[in-house]
Amino acid sequence: MIQFIFLDLDDTILDFRRTEAAAIRATLSTLLAREPEECVIARYREINLEQWRKLERGEVTREQLKTVRFERLFAEMGVGASPSMAQHLYEKNLSTGHLFIDGAPSLLQKLYGKYSLYIVSNGNLSVQRSRIASSGIARYFDGIFISEEVGANKPKKAFFDACFAQIPQFSPDRAVILGDSLTSDIQGGINAGIRTCLFVPHEREEREDIVPDFEIRRLSEFLDVLRLLNAEKE
Repeated sequence: MIQFIFLDLDDTILDFRRTEAAAIRATLSTLLAREPEECVIARYREINLEQWRKLERGEVTREQLKTVRFERLFAEMGVGASPSMAQHLYEKNLSTGHLFIDGAPSLLQKLYGKYSLYIVSNGNLSVQRSRIASSGIARYFDGIFISEEVGANKPKKAFFDACFAQIPQFSPDRAVILGDSLTSDIQGGINAGIRTCLFVPHEREEREDIVPDFEIRRLSEFLDVLRLLNAEKE
């Protein structure tokens, strides 16, 4: 029987895409004194994702990621804005408020009390703590593991080992992770030796080398996954 469920935060429970777009738009509007074009916001998202993938692989530090993404964006735009100021404004804007992925509140309510729930996130500590607090979801979770506090990033096994060590009577064969990232959540679950479920509300990244145990399009489908997993254990 499944007992332990690990949930990614961004774009699994909270809608990071919409929050990110609003935060970067507000940041650039303040710095550049004009509304940024949609192509600029899209380019920031590409650069940002590239830097997060490098962080997952250990190729950059978190502090480097925070400023390099703006350095590259401003260089491509040909503007002399301050990357450090952009980072400060961006984190402030990103920390304000929250938006849920469709079906997330309902899923948490249905899982709560039946399973031990844990957040596992690579997001920046101050931002994630603020968003978790504003959303009111902390009450559903038995633990909140953010990589800056844990001392390692998903998908490294060290991240999950540190999480597991804090969970009483933890057993990998009774655990599953649900997340939207193949390289972070699914690869992390594979590294940790637990079952994996990929949430794909939008386009799917093709990676033949990373294969989840399950794949869902809507969060409500995760309940069916749990039923299948629990049936396997009987």
